[in-house]
Amino acid sequence: MSLTYEERRQTILAQLSKEGKVQVHDLAGIFNVSTETIRRDLDRLEREGKLRKVYGGAVQTRSEWIEPTFMKRSQMHHAEKQSIGRLAASLVREGETILLDNGTTTLEIMRELKHRADVTVITNSVPVLTCALEEFQGRIIFAGGEVSKLCQASTDAIAHQLLDQFKVNKAFISAGGISMVDGITEYNLEEAQLSRKMMQRTEEAILVADHSKFGVTTFAQIAPLEQISMIVTDPGCSQEWIDALNKLDVEVLISSSEVTG
Repeated sequence: MSLTYEERRQTILAQLSKEGKVQVHDLAGIFNVSTETIRRDLDRLEREGKLRKVYGGAVQTRSEWIEPTFMKRSQMHHAEKQSIGRLAASLVREGETILLDNGTTTLEIMRELKHRADVTVITNSVPVLTCALEEFQGRIIFAGGEVSKLCQASTDAIAHQLLDQFKVNKAFISAGGISMVDGITEYNLEEAQLSRKMMQRTEEAILVADHSKFGVTTFAQIAPLEQISMIVTDPGCSQEWIDALNKLDVEVLISSSEVTG
């Protein structure tokens, strides 16, 4: 019995999420249907905005390359980011020094650490710094330099030079997208380079990202997935992604779905 369009659709989108592209002839073989049937499926998915057809197959859409403002991003999947921030903060041990890059999820980590006087936080993020100055009882170090008004962070050579002076216990990295093919990506090249530097200056790199980031590729690569040790995400992350990451020896921690206001 042949699969329905909805069943084929689910498999096509899953493969697209993991590999970034699909081929007509490969799909025809997988589903044991004609190439014409697959092309009609791809036409339909393109009309739905799920992919973009190219010669011989289809690729992911790239609308995700347009980055929302920091304020808008902070409101997107906010409950999930809160729960991720709570779980990520619980990983920080007494006396540790950590790096937080410029992201709305790392901002939630900072909020969860506000009563931790035994922790040192280093960040290039103005929102994270502002949050720390309000309530944080530990030590805060700003990786300064020229601050980009667009990014609300310092990403220039001075920030890189300052980070070269440190070796920390954990770096919490945010991302614009996560792809099996393209790795961890960010919208802005300078922010991607700064996050990569943070990964180089830590004993353990931990990615914090809600489920909407999986299967997405944005403009600039931070690092391949194999270069992180752990991902902290929410229950919306699919089992298929968890299994794929575990095969890369990347541990996946799932936050609680219960979030207090």
